[in-house]
Amino acid sequence: MQNLQLFVLTALIVSLAPGPDTLYLVRRAAAGGWRSGMLAALGIGTGCSVHVFAATIGLSALIASTPAMFAVVKWLGAGYLVYMGAAQIRSSLRRREVHAQPPMDASRRVYFQGFLTNALNPKVLLVFVALLPQFVSHDAPHKSLAFLLLGLTYLFVCTTWYLILAVLVSHARRRVSANSRLVAWANRAAGSLFIWFGVRLLIPRGL
Repeated sequence: MQNLQLFVLTALIVSLAPGPDTLYLVRRAAAGGWRSGMLAALGIGTGCSVHVFAATIGLSALIASTPAMFAVVKWLGAGYLVYMGAAQIRSSLRRREVHAQPPMDASRRVYFQGFLTNALNPKVLLVFVALLPQFVSHDAPHKSLAFLLLGLTYLFVCTTWYLILAVLVSHARRRVSANSRLVAWANRAAGSLFIWFGVRLLIPRGL
């Protein structure tokens, strides 16, 4: 590996950039408190580990360079985000009460949805394909090991940030949770953003 400090800084900047992962975590932490936020963060981190493994064995580069395979990943990711957004809007219209400590079934759902939000995001795949090779020496004797270590470093940085964000959002949640109308509109806005992220994945670049 080379320029590890720069890689850590780059990984942090990428993690801070708003996207489906951040939106999902904020929505879960705002609705269900720190526990839901933590579960969402861990689910996102587990999804990211899929990209780490794929980059290590060269699968990410293969998918990115194969139009048909990349199209499948892109459509799966877009469809899932649109589904998440529609479900969020439908849930807000029903005005169901959200408990701070979700039951076990709901906890599994929060974690699994976080996992899918990251694992099915083709932009995360492209980040790994474009970013990791820049920090691996051309003469490295074990490039797969370098990819793995860089991927795990990225995973640690992004998961740590999401855990911190979950705590921050859960604290801020207390100030607005009493306003049910504001919460409902915030949920609808979040659902609309999910749908926009999904549609945006299918729009060709340059449009």
